[in-house]
Amino acid sequence: MRAKPASRKPPTRQALLLGVGLDGLDGHKRITRARDTLLVGGSEETHEVMQEKAIRFQEELARRGKRLADVTDLDELRDIAEQSGM
Repeated sequence: MRAKPASRKPPTRQALLLGVGLDGLDGHKRITRARDTLLVGGSEETHEVMQEKAIRFQEELARRGKRLADVTDLDELRDIAEQSGM
């Protein structure tokens, strides 16, 4: 009797919005994690700006009924970034 070959699921698309702040000179380690988002570094002000833009970016994705991994068109990604102030 021959065993059935294991069925393989197609790989799940994954995506991450990564924000890196390079002006943090006060010794604090700032890290913000959210669904599909990772923000690291920066001064307090820079990190706060990155957070606000990431929130607007995620809100625009939600308005379109998508997650970041669902966006496959570069023009759409640019439009979402532009709409969120990036």
